[in-house]
Amino acid sequence: MERHDGGADHHAYVRSRRGEIERQLAEWVRVPGVLAMPEHRQDLLRSANWLAAAFRETGFPVVEVLPTGESHAVYAEWCQAPNAPTALVYSHHDVRAAKAEQWDQTSPFQPVVREGRLYGRGSSDAKGQVLAHLEAVRAHLAGRGSGSGPTNPAAAPAVNLKFLIEGEEEGGSPHLAQLLEEQAPRFAADVVLFSDTLLWRQDSPARCVGLRGMLSVKLKVFGPGRDVHSGAVSGNAPNPAFELSRLLAGLHDDAGRIAVPGFYDDVEPLPADLRQALADLPYSDEDWLRRSESGAITGEEGYTVLERLWLRPAVEATALLAGDPLGVPRAAVPAVASADLSFRTVPGQKVATVADLVRQWCEATIGGAFGYSLEPDLATAQEAYRTPDHPAVGILEHAMAQGFAGGVVGRMGNAGGGPADLLARTINAPILFFGTGLVEDHWHDSDESVSLEVLHNGAVTLACFWDGLAMMQRAKDGGDGHLPG
Repeated sequence: MERHDGGADHHAYVRSRRGEIERQLAEWVRVPGVLAMPEHRQDLLRSANWLAAAFRETGFPVVEVLPTGESHAVYAEWCQAPNAPTALVYSHHDVRAAKAEQWDQTSPFQPVVREGRLYGRGSSDAKGQVLAHLEAVRAHLAGRGSGSGPTNPAAAPAVNLKFLIEGEEEGGSPHLAQLLEEQAPRFAADVVLFSDTLLWRQDSPARCVGLRGMLSVKLKVFGPGRDVHSGAVSGNAPNPAFELSRLLAGLHDDAGRIAVPGFYDDVEPLPADLRQALADLPYSDEDWLRRSESGAITGEEGYTVLERLWLRPAVEATALLAGDPLGVPRAAVPAVASADLSFRTVPGQKVATVADLVRQWCEATIGGAFGYSLEPDLATAQEAYRTPDHPAVGILEHAMAQGFAGGVVGRMGNAGGGPADLLARTINAPILFFGTGLVEDHWHDSDESVSLEVLHNGAVTLACFWDGLAMMQRAKDGGDGHLPG
């Protein structure tokens, strides 16, 4: 018989398993499933197989490991509630490369727990988020009074659950669209829960309402036909390092706006209610600088830090290369200077249009003494996405209030990108966001870690969310097993 005690039972259940959650996460973090490094290709398969086994141990009757490019995705399904809605959970298990010499707390794949945090690559982005989901399913089952796992095969969630945990997210998900299209029926769902995002603060949960889009661009500027001894040509040779520096300096105007003509033409006005929601979040410059370790606050004038972070477009230079950055210098004028640029787009903008505008700007701006190449990566580009109004939104907010015992749940955005728009278009379902990361978790950086308390609260939130979806469906007169749109 089912109990409806709210989050208290779920908190007690998850707390009773805290040691097991730490053990599982540490075990998985030890698998170095690093994307885009040939020496770790087999580790990506090992990571997928580890997760597949964890799904089976949780009780999922359908679990498959699906090849995708040079990696593998994990698909799990537990659909034994014919009159209930179906939710698809999206996340990823691949991780970014780590420079071990820059880690102070531990080696990247030797996890340790210190002061309530588990350190290790992937602990927060995104293995911890995936394990919070598995724990949530167990808590949801326990809350129904039915237990979980293969020892009780009759037990099943009160909603239909599908999980797609891919292994190429850190490379822009280049094969996700193909997978979704080729196997569309198995991914059909009423709602998608996207779990590769951040929370605002551990003591102040906020629901993510959308992601910015992303376009990666490789820009190369060419000078001499080959590297030339600077003493032989200095003062006459076109130096591409200077020209590239001039271009990058000209990407922003004096007000911090991106100076590419037409860049803002399609940007939608900021919703007044969302601006107010961001203003209501507990924020101070001191707290932000301490947690982000960004050193100073810069950006577009006329907008708050949080508006710039989540609601306005941006561009970053993520890599620069010219001359001899490593090894013995040759005192030569370099033939090539290159930069990797990351454009973050917002609703209204299209990445293909942004790519064309940047191409036109380069053609009009680069001096005649230089050649150049511009390579926008449209294959991995991602459009911006914002969650529409939907009944499941209120259920998620209520679940977060139960999980974090925070009362009011705020609203926030996500500064990075992700395949939310792709999922929404191909599955034809709204995307909701819930993740357990924090800015201080050091995603993609040294000493990545996750708060075990946040994982606990996240698992409770998700268990309450599944409870809420099931209860909403039962409350509908003549429910057809689908959420109202």
